[in-house]
Amino acid sequence: MPAFSLEPSQTARCAELRALAAERLRPLAEKAEPGHVNRPLVAELGRLGLLERLFTAGALDLCLMRESLAHACTEAETALALQGLGAHPVHAHGTPAQRERWLPAVGEGSAVAAFALSEPGAGSDAAALSLRAEPEAATPAGSGADQPVAAPDGPSRWRLTGEKCWISNAPEADFYTVFARTTPGAGARGVTAFLVPADRPGLTGTALDMLSPHPIGALAFDAVPVSADDVLGEVDRGFRVAMGTLNLFRPSVGAFALGMAQAALDATLAHTSRRDAFGGKLRDLQSVAHTVAEMALRTDAARLMVYAAATAYDEGAPDVPKRAAMAKLLATETAQYVVDTAVQLHGARALERGHLLEHLYREVRAPRIYEGASEVQRGIIAKELYADLEVP
Repeated sequence: MPAFSLEPSQTARCAELRALAAERLRPLAEKAEPGHVNRPLVAELGRLGLLERLFTAGALDLCLMRESLAHACTEAETALALQGLGAHPVHAHGTPAQRERWLPAVGEGSAVAAFALSEPGAGSDAAALSLRAEPEAATPAGSGADQPVAAPDGPSRWRLTGEKCWISNAPEADFYTVFARTTPGAGARGVTAFLVPADRPGLTGTALDMLSPHPIGALAFDAVPVSADDVLGEVDRGFRVAMGTLNLFRPSVGAFALGMAQAALDATLAHTSRRDAFGGKLRDLQSVAHTVAEMALRTDAARLMVYAAATAYDEGAPDVPKRAAMAKLLATETAQYVVDTAVQLHGARALERGHLLEHLYREVRAPRIYEGASEVQRGIIAKELYADLEVP
């Protein structure tokens, strides 16, 4: 399928999702308390079958879901995305027991997932994380030895000690995909992914008061016990788990941004068509008409890049990291421009609490930072371009 074209069935499905979001999800979002997990909303996403689709959808389908939901209800989009981000490592790298325990509950909306990568000192430079997974050596049964003896094939139990910060759904999630350092000084090659249930002893969390309305918190790990049964993928290969997840979700972050940009553009078209100004309508002013045209141009250009990146992922193309970074970068920066411009064209009314654009103005800022800030995306793009140059 060409990256620049959608099938009629896909277009119809997007329209259906926008209607569902407006009719069934937005009312639940409006009743929620900001900064907390909206469990009724998550449960409704499960009843609609949208959460189960996270584990069967390709990257393009994921983008279409996120864009459609974001157009009508950003809270529903974010709840869906966070379930996917936290649970995808379990789906892709979990053991049969891990998958059986958690994925059905995530799919039905009864368990809330979270992706715990960022730390106070390791945000953009994710490989610099310092949460320690310290080996808990084995003591031979009945030996009475005072000193523990290391297992012959490496540790099978660890204690997690350190902090995570700016974790979406924390501290209210039911389980966390946690990335910890198992080999000191090894950079990205010494990180392991663990599935950590929220009720593990030593794990505590606090909510952070952030601009975004969805829950974001910090986690403290005080010798939290984990074992080989909690490892996702392979020991010391957890960075692959993280990057694989981000390569899938980065284009769909762009899709989230596109949904917001399109909502702002639609609101601007309606406002400038009915607003009286200087003896006519706002849209009759050439400067306004040209600005709206620019908003539409940038939104459609970003949409094409997002769809192309998602299609490349689904086809297993070799340049997915570059395409995903480009899509996320262009779409999030575009959405910031479009929403800001929409506020300018609406004037003071757009700054009133409760106005659609006031809501979008708060929502649109964070995607330029999370899952790799814009500067990080530019670094990835440049690295991939120079790597291509070096190929004989």
